[in-house]
Amino acid sequence: MDRINSVSLSYDPLHGYIPFTTPVTGRADELTERHLLDHGWVQRLRHIHQLQTAWMVFPSAEHSRFQHVVGVMHLASLAVQRLYDSLRQVCPDVPSRGCVDALMRMAGLLHDVGHGPFGHFFDAQFLQEYGLTHETVGAAIIRQDLAPLLSRLRRTPQGELSSDEVLDPDWIAFLITRPRDGEGAVQPRWLKFLRSLLCGIYTIDNMDFVLRDAYMTGYSQRAFDLDRLLHYSFFSERGLTIHDRGMDALLRFLNVRAELFRTVYFHRTVRAIDLELTDLFADSKQHLLAGNPLDDLRAYQRFTESSFLVDVSRWATQDEPPFRELGERWQRFLSRQISWKMVCQRPLAFGSSDVETSSIFSDADLVVQRLRKQLPRNVAQEPLRVDIAHHLYRPHTRGPAKDQNFLYDSAQDRIRPLTDHQLFRYLPVSQRICRIYAQSQDHARELAAALDQLLGEQPVDALTNM
Repeated sequence: MDRINSVSLSYDPLHGYIPFTTPVTGRADELTERHLLDHGWVQRLRHIHQLQTAWMVFPSAEHSRFQHVVGVMHLASLAVQRLYDSLRQVCPDVPSRGCVDALMRMAGLLHDVGHGPFGHFFDAQFLQEYGLTHETVGAAIIRQDLAPLLSRLRRTPQGELSSDEVLDPDWIAFLITRPRDGEGAVQPRWLKFLRSLLCGIYTIDNMDFVLRDAYMTGYSQRAFDLDRLLHYSFFSERGLTIHDRGMDALLRFLNVRAELFRTVYFHRTVRAIDLELTDLFADSKQHLLAGNPLDDLRAYQRFTESSFLVDVSRWATQDEPPFRELGERWQRFLSRQISWKMVCQRPLAFGSSDVETSSIFSDADLVVQRLRKQLPRNVAQEPLRVDIAHHLYRPHTRGPAKDQNFLYDSAQDRIRPLTDHQLFRYLPVSQRICRIYAQSQDHARELAAALDQLLGEQPVDALTNM
């Protein structure tokens, strides 16, 4: 009876029933997972779409960050169930299974708590001005607002913390923040290993969003084999390691993730909407949120997509000209009246030996300048934008995922770099889609010819599918 009264269930279309702890009668002072789920910071995520602007293109993709973080919390327990024993073998000082389960579940639940309207777009267009990301904002929220609650959490549906253990909010803040050079405090090895489940190639975060986004957009009802991927994963002395029997499942995951970027996140209309949003937001942001979010977390908590879109939609009725003009532009945006239309696109792929940063296709402004020189004078004066969508296909090679994942070679009984795997080695390191947008299709032929001329100047091994 205690199990029934102390654990509630939430149904999810992907994962089935997701259990979470709830207060028991007679223990009113107990802090449970339900208190965190119902907290204003977490409930706020119901008002931020999971798919930045892709929900304006894919009608069924109306899911929120809240649904996603609950799914990640659930995957955290599945990962701990499969991986804890191997982690304890290589890190004997790791806390109890119950403590690690609670830690990972809270990291999963709170990893997106710092997101602003339109998700990663807000990082690039606003938070970056203050040297912040949604992760660093989330870490501040955890340390300042949620720490008193997190330190009182004593159990999960799978187990309990030992009597001498306390969940440290700093551990959670560390887990949800991507690795960077010159990090301050030295963290225990077991905590660094667990971070790979949030910052590596296949994580509890991206495994949920690939499944969820594929399902909600209609791309696939079961995009990859989650069970097999977890089954063949373990912690070795090097870190999170996949057995070579699980490589097919990993490659399937990486391919599906890349396909989602090409077909959903980088959809031509989604990117056109992002271009329009970039211009609108640049002219509007001074009226939306004053200054650094860390200076006023209360105001930031109230700042969501719901509040944002309601505010800007009202501007059209105001008497002051700047607001009225902006409001009319926002009304056109919300009605999907988008100025920019894609006239041509070309994909590029970069391998391990390609110096990607030396390509002009790493800088959209440079591509625009070069294009205008190639175009006839009457066309060169027309409004145009270049969008370069970039997906890091093999994050093992650089960035925050570097040195987070390894391969177990069963034939030689040794741990090797994941890049040693024959099939993995043939994956591109990264892919870019270069698109030209204009306000009409009138000069599509000239624009495509100019882009092809630029592409002809690139190294042959850096171009594919031309």
